[in-house]
Amino acid sequence: MAINKDHRPDLLQLLYILTISADGAIPIAYRCADGNTPDDVTHIPTWDELVSLVGTPGFLYVADSKLCSTEAMGHIDRHGGRFVTIVPRGRREDTSFKDWVQSHVPDWTEADRRPGPRAGDPDRVYRVFEAPIPSAGGYRVIWVHSSAKAARDAASRSARIEAGLAAIEAVQARLSGSKSRIKTTVAAAEAGAAALRETGSARWVTCSVTESVETIYHQERRGRPGASTRYRKTEKLHFAITAEVRADNVSYDAVTDGMFPLVTNDRDMTPAEVLAAYRYQPNLERRNHVLKGPQEVAPVYLNHAHRIEALMLCHFLAMLTEALIEREIRTTMSDRRLEAIPLYPELRDCPAPSAPRILEIFNGVQRHHLVDEGKTVRVFDPKLTPLQEQVLDLLHVPAAAYRSASPG
Repeated sequence: MAINKDHRPDLLQLLYILTISADGAIPIAYRCADGNTPDDVTHIPTWDELVSLVGTPGFLYVADSKLCSTEAMGHIDRHGGRFVTIVPRGRREDTSFKDWVQSHVPDWTEADRRPGPRAGDPDRVYRVFEAPIPSAGGYRVIWVHSSAKAARDAASRSARIEAGLAAIEAVQARLSGSKSRIKTTVAAAEAGAAALRETGSARWVTCSVTESVETIYHQERRGRPGASTRYRKTEKLHFAITAEVRADNVSYDAVTDGMFPLVTNDRDMTPAEVLAAYRYQPNLERRNHVLKGPQEVAPVYLNHAHRIEALMLCHFLAMLTEALIEREIRTTMSDRRLEAIPLYPELRDCPAPSAPRILEIFNGVQRHHLVDEGKTVRVFDPKLTPLQEQVLDLLHVPAAAYRSASPG
């Protein structure tokens, strides 16, 4: 167990390492580690465990940017494995391509096109391009351009620029106040820089401070001024801070909006196939959502490590059961060309039934036994609705399982 990363010393944390398959996001392996364990060191033992489980290293291992380390990728490659991961920002592969694309136009190839999330929205288009220069480890680098991500990147940058400009205006208001505690140019510049860092706009907005001196004369003594009145001269510093948008950085980043690099050691997959493999990886997050959401794994009211591990095993088995239910019903729907079933409330169509919703419609199913002096006189079987019978049929569960063989 480890200290809580949200600065809650009363709540310890553990690391839950989950692996799913590509055919329905079925959980196939898990293990628990100390919460202080960095994510990047977990991939080598996880991959070795999967090799022992599968019996061959030939499977494709897809993971997030924590896999993109020399040790992890090299270990998988040396032992005959295959991997796909995303290159984190700031790596040489990332910066060199972004510099290259400023003066070159990649030969993009459309890899996928899907309709927008809402009616009237533009299509979501994914394009791919294999970088001419491999990664530092000699692996293929596949660049991806997402039209949806490009729109999000541009909107996010604009919002941060606006927030940065507003933050500088707020600093100027502080400097103009009569009770301002900022007395030096350096302090004013530091206040502006801190405001830009807080809004995340320091890359696109800069600030400058100008200093002016106001000369003020005060009578040395009270009274009506006259020809012999003496005055005392004082000087007061005033600071003005102004913001300026860094147009060079804005234009530089605008060229690369929507782009992100993938790296793989597989030499046979096309760039489109590499993208498709990586885009399945977010299904792992959906499984983790089930663990933290419907299964309510936290908080854990246990103190001993072996009991906590036993509890996590129960949660893993529950997640596995739900995943198998979802894969079975969705596969059958696809085979029978059913686009949706009326599983949502008010009999609204559901194109991808989830296990929590499937189990929910069976919550009220009950069987009653009429007992007289310890002997069952009659059994009242549940009456299934047409929707329940349809779901059972899609799951290949016979409805007879809900009928009793007892008399009555």
